[in-house]
Amino acid sequence: MTPAVSRSARLRAALGDHTVVLPGAFNALTARAIEQAGFEAIYLSGAALANGTLGVADIGLTTLSEAACHAARCAAVTSVPIIADADTGFGGPENAARCVAEFERAGLSGLHLEDQEFPKRCGHLAGKSLVPVHEFCEKIAAASAARRDPDLLIIARTDARGVTSYDDAVARAQAYLGAGADAIFPEALASREELGRFARDVRAPLLANMTEFGRTPYLSVADFTALGYRMVVFPVTLQRIAMKAVAGALQELKARGTQKDMLERMQTRQELYDLLGYEGKVS
Repeated sequence: MTPAVSRSARLRAALGDHTVVLPGAFNALTARAIEQAGFEAIYLSGAALANGTLGVADIGLTTLSEAACHAARCAAVTSVPIIADADTGFGGPENAARCVAEFERAGLSGLHLEDQEFPKRCGHLAGKSLVPVHEFCEKIAAASAARRDPDLLIIARTDARGVTSYDDAVARAQAYLGAGADAIFPEALASREELGRFARDVRAPLLANMTEFGRTPYLSVADFTALGYRMVVFPVTLQRIAMKAVAGALQELKARGTQKDMLERMQTRQELYDLLGYEGKVS
């Protein structure tokens, strides 16, 4: 019998063939929904974890245990590859190595580490600072050496474009690839031209962050493919849409005292059961 191909191996194979689209799940139920909708991979945003699970800002307050638990829950109810935001690795090189071990145990297929100083900030905000290149290279090397599955994807994110310069972002990316990173995540590139230039300057699998209300212009997956990117994440899209709907529903419930007029905007009980794979039928 031919052994099953692992999620990580499937992700690697997909990256060699086309651009992989990764909507962001903010809990296990949305992870299920992403897979059910036909997407081939899922992204777990650190911001969505901090915002949606803890109700706090994305400033490095989450712990490795919380992130690994969140990842394990999402992986347990899905079968597609998952890439997770590992922030700064929750410490130094040894912490990054433990992070890899915990995320592998949780069932993930990839993770990205970023070169910001702790405590980190959102990549599209000002006021960030970077660790020295050699220090982050040590972290990447430790993370790469810690994986048991050679197909696990180690992605190095650099925030240099919004802190120092474009040229520094390129130089850091090259150094991180030399330290053992499999792919590069250039955060907060500011134009289509800059995104294309980076893909020409850094010959490696690249991840694009198509977040909303940030520095990066709104491009389609087809645009990113044409520019040379192999992964596109939509990290907080679903959470933003859901929370806007929640706010509106709460206002309406408070004003009217009933949810009756909102039923058509709701997921039905049967639709939820179908998503969960629950055999119970609504009579």
